[in-house]
Amino acid sequence: MASDLSPLVILLWVLNVLVDSGGQLAFKAAAGDPRAGDGLARWRWMARRPWLWIGIGCYVAEFLLWLAFLSLVPLSEGVLLGSINIVAIMVAGRFLFAEKLSRMRVAGILLVSIGVAVVGVH
Repeated sequence: MASDLSPLVILLWVLNVLVDSGGQLAFKAAAGDPRAGDGLARWRWMARRPWLWIGIGCYVAEFLLWLAFLSLVPLSEGVLLGSINIVAIMVAGRFLFAEKLSRMRVAGILLVSIGVAVVGVH
């Protein structure tokens, strides 16, 4: 596949990873606010905060980028390459939200990264 990775495919892939990861992180920021309260009050609180809307905007952009990306690569390879989002989100969650990375999670990050690398050089 390495010969099939045109600059456009790489650009769409990188943008997809950035926008999808940004959306996930924005949703976490919206949902993790301790001032939000419970139940319906929590949803009202989140609806008035920019993080929720940034997350939704990222998901709309990610949807369009994903469609463009999949129009250029086979689905089986695109889905595997898209798995790097898991790694980006876990690492960013560690730095932005002080989430713990256990040995098993680090092992998962390494395995996913190796899998993406294998698909990328195929």
